[in-house]
Amino acid sequence: MKFGPIAAACLSLALSSVAFAQTTMKISISTAQNSHQGVAIDTFAKEVEKRTGGRYKVQTFYNGSLGGERESIEAVQLGTQELAFSSTGPVPNFVPETKILDVPFLFRDKAHARAVLDGPIGQEMLTKFDAKGFKALAWAENGFRHMTNSKRDVKAPEDLKGLKMRTMENPVHIAAYKGFGIITTPMAFPEVFTALQQGTVDGQENPLPVIISAKFDQVQKHLSLTGHVYSPCIFLMNKASFDKLSAADKTAFLEAAKEGTKANRARVDEDDAKGVADLRAKGMTVIDNVDKAKFVAALAPVNAQFEKEFGKANLDKIRDYK
Repeated sequence: MKFGPIAAACLSLALSSVAFAQTTMKISISTAQNSHQGVAIDTFAKEVEKRTGGRYKVQTFYNGSLGGERESIEAVQLGTQELAFSSTGPVPNFVPETKILDVPFLFRDKAHARAVLDGPIGQEMLTKFDAKGFKALAWAENGFRHMTNSKRDVKAPEDLKGLKMRTMENPVHIAAYKGFGIITTPMAFPEVFTALQQGTVDGQENPLPVIISAKFDQVQKHLSLTGHVYSPCIFLMNKASFDKLSAADKTAFLEAAKEGTKANRARVDEDDAKGVADLRAKGMTVIDNVDKAKFVAALAPVNAQFEKEFGKANLDKIRDYK
């Protein structure tokens, strides 16, 4: 009889743990936790836990500890990892329809890009992921990409000729940068700092939030605010994992991704606002009066190729979106 209360306590404990059975999922980024991408997944994880009453917990991984962006997306597609947050750099290798977003000088500014992604064009594009084994939860932001290098100031397109630059594993970027006369070297993000440090490549291009969080000022002297490509980010989930969720939990994950996007964009705005002064203070030479028109003109032959590939009407639909 004396075991009665203990047995009862054990039983009640067992029942309560059944009631609060927790499913743990993983999400990863290639950048540091203290970055616009880190803020995105930390907010997402917190919101998922809150909105599902703790039944789902999202474990966060940073600095490419589960692999670069391409590997993380592959893992989500295969179902060996439930979630990933990635820039769209490697995404066209999985969902070719997204390639159009990487066309240089397609977006006027961040407000224009966000309006396109949050509007019918962007939302329709999210549905293209379903057939490839993904549930695309929401668009977020990496930012406008700028060029850095260790060799010289870049004020005009001709200054880029012969520079060996790390590029993302992205066919549109590679075609465009070859148009500038750059020697393109596709490489996963976790390898970039070492490649710059060792002089394997002269430079790279990324948004200010990435340049800051990756501490590229330690291995790059020159920054040019070219703003040549707008780079979205995306919350991706394994389609089968998403399909298993209840209707309420599906909504919880989608809403959590929206909150993650809000926090992410706010951090991009903050980094953009203070980034140039910050990098100058760290010893970088910043060229902020780049002649954009010259860069656009230099890409005329490549743009003709893009118009053939994507259709001028489709590009104009994005360019002219209000």
